[in-house]
Parts: sequence; structure tokens; C-alpha cells
Amino acid sequence: MNFSELANFIWGVADLLRGDYKRADFGKVILPFTLLRRLECVLEPTKTKVLKEQEKYKGEGGAPGVVLKRRSGQAFYNVSPFTLPGLLADQKHIRQNLTAYLGDFSSEAREVFERFKFLERVRELDDKNLLFLLVQKFATIDLHPDTVPNETMGLVFEELIRKFAEESNETAGEHFTPRDVIRLMVQCLFAEDNDSLSQPGVVRALYDPAAGTGGMLSVAQNTLQGMNNKAKLALFGQELNDESYAICKADMLIKGQDPDNIRRGNTLSEDAFPAEKFDYGLSNPPFGVDWKKVQEAVKSEHEKKGYGGRFGPGLPRISDGALLFLLHLISKMRPPAEGGGRIGIVLNGSPLFTGDAGSGESEIRRWILENDWLEAIIALPNDLFYNTGIATYIWILDNHKKPNRQGRVQLIDATRMYAKMKKSLGNKRTYITEEQADEIARVYSEARDGAPCVTVVAASINR
Repeated sequence: MNFSELANFIWGVADLLRGDYKRADFGKVILPFTLLRRLECVLEPTKTKVLKEQEKYKGEGGAPGVVLKRRSGQAFYNVSPFTLPGLLADQKHIRQNLTAYLGDFSSEAREVFERFKFLERVRELDDKNLLFLLVQKFATIDLHPDTVPNETMGLVFEELIRKFAEESNETAGEHFTPRDVIRLMVQCLFAEDNDSLSQPGVVRALYDPAAGTGGMLSVAQNTLQGMNNKAKLALFGQELNDESYAICKADMLIKGQDPDNIRRGNTLSEDAFPAEKFDYGLSNPPFGVDWKKVQEAVKSEHEKKGYGGRFGPGLPRISDGALLFLLHLISKMRPPAEGGGRIGIVLNGSPLFTGDAGSGESEIRRWILENDWLEAIIALPNDLFYNTGIATYIWILDNHKKPNRQGRVQLIDATRMYAKMKKSLGNKRTYITEEQADEIARVYSEARDGAPCVTVVAASINR
């Protein structure tokens, strides 16, 4: 089953919910059921081993978690004999048995369902006589990674979220970034480190402070594995939205990442990694979203900690918090003495052009330039994003620039590097092909002393 067929199949489950649920609430049922089926398909090959191990420790209250994880071959496990297909054998007790099944997941996986308030959904579905039908439907889908690779599964979740966002008039772009944009960002982020990243056993850490469903983290990991399958990329992220956080955490569980490295909360007011520094920062913070809710905490940190905190240079106007995320990422860069850090962040035009001399925005830009951290700005085509058609830019920052880049900022005009989509997805009408991304990344990585700082990238390169 390919991406489109799978997304349409799962979306077709919505037919069972019509009349009993508002269209805006379909996702609250369908997303956790999809995750449940995905997790149990991942565990299916080792389920018998896990149950046998649990039986050995029966008189001791069950096997230690570390032993069960070793048997499952994953960062999580489930000690229940139930599966979704197995639940169908006892329709009368399906709610009771499904509840027990969910409770027998390890704590990391249970939290995923708790964030969806899934037990409440199970009760509602049972009261509406829909629970058996939903279990029956999802029990037929094979979501094992051998059938549906992780990247395809991520795209399916993003497509479902996009559709649910349309139904509820929410903004899909708050939850994830188009994969074509992420791939370009990752290519540029890793470009200056190709030599070190190709070394056997290299270990790096990457962080996204607005992780959404984990798309940026996943693409970065896949890209590095493609470059060097002996490399390890430890992934870290923070996300505010419960459902996006749950999907991201589940994806990291399946990938074998440390689930504790994905944390929930508002990054600007509750830094979940206060003592951590990272090799790479990668993010697409919300475009044009105000920071009124965290105003008190942010202003307090700015006034009390100054440059000892995250927001020392200044604060942007209250209507757009994107530059706060950039300041936060800069504070997370690994120091130059420890190898340095690099950042890739996508922003709209506001952080570039808003604010007169002396304003918060101007002071932030001045501070970045005076420290010579800004390496490049890439102007992207319009209509790339699901929630806006406005101009967007990738900023690349580095606190340990190579000599040929020091004292310079490379500006790349890639606004003509796009292909038209056959069918629009929200505001997304264009995409960057792999060939176009390769060409943009090539122009970026070939910066040389004496070369022009401004480059226009088109179908035929003008340099």
C-alpha cells in the first residue's frame, strides 16, 4: 500500500464517525488508533519473546523494563496478550480488554496515548457502539515498517493532520513543515561538515525547539544515515501541542531514539533542556504568531539574566515571536572550543526587514552580525508552505565559520527554483525537486573567497 492509498484508507475510517462526531474531532479518534496499530505492528515480531520473558518473572510482578526492551528489540514494549485483531474475538468485553491492552504498554508508549486522552475516546466510542467497528477496521491494516517505512508513515500522519486541520479551521503549518523544504535545510546544515560526518562512528546531537510531529528530526536522521550508516545522530525536541508531541514521541520510540529527549512544553517560557548544547539546531517556528502568553516569562529572563540568558540582545515586537526562537537556538549552539554549532531555521520576511534602528529586531540582527554568526540566507519560492504563500527564507548560522566564510554573509536567491504541484495542498502550490535542492545546496557549499556574495539560482544557473 503506497502513501496515497494508505492515507485514503485511514481517512476513510472517518465515514464510521460521521453523525456521531463533529468533523473537527475526527482526528482525536483516528490519529491515536493509527498510532496504536503502528506500535503493535512494530512489536509483533518479538511479541512472543516478550510474553515468555514476562511469564518467567510472574511471581515477582513482571520482568524488569530493561529486560523487556531487550526482548522487544525496541525502546518500548507491551506485555498484554491482546492485539487489535485478537480483541475482535470478544466483542462484549472489547472496551475492558482494549483498556487493559493500553495499560500494558511501557510508560513511554502509554504517555503517547495519554496525550491524546485516548481512554476517553475509547469510552465515547463504546457508548456510541462504534468501538468494535473501529477496532475491526484498524485490525486489517499492515503498518509494520517493512510494509510502511518510517518516512512514509510520517508523511501519512502529516497528510492526516493537514486534513483534520482543514476540517477544524486550524493551521496545518503549525504542526509540520513540507519535506522538500526540510531536505534542503538539512543539506545546507550538514554541507560544511561533510568530512567529519563521513567518519566511522561519528556522534552528533540535533535539536528542534518547535518539533511538531518530528519531521525535521526524521529527515535529518535519514539524511545522515544515507551519508554514513555508521554515524549516530541523537535527536532532541520540544513541542507544545499535545497531539503533535505524541506523534513525535511515538516516531522517536520506533526509531530507537531516547524518548526522554522529546519533551513537552512552551520552549520560550519553559526551556526543557536548560543545560544542553547541540551540534545542530533545526527549526521552523510559527510564522507571525504573537508571544503574549509567555510575555511575562520572556521579559523577566531578558531583564534579570541579560546576555547570561537566552534573550540578552533585545526582544522583538509582541506580534511575532520568531526571533525569540532564533535567540533560543543560538543559546543552544555548542561552543566553538567544543567543535561549534550550526543552525538552520526557516523564517518569513519579518525578522529580516521589521524594526527601525534601535528596535528589538534591529538590535538582535546587529548582535548576530557583530558576532559573525550569520553564514547565509536563502530566499525560497512562494507558495511552498501549507498555511501561507508569503516569502520565506532559510537562515544558516555557524559560530565556528570556516576561514573563507568569515566576515561574509552569502545571499542566495532561489525564488525561481520550484515546480508546480499537480494539486494544491492548502496554500502549498509549489515544491522544490530533489534536483533543484541539490543545485541550491551546491551553490551554497561552493562559497569561495572572492566569489560574489549574492547568487541567483535558476533553472540554468546565473552566477
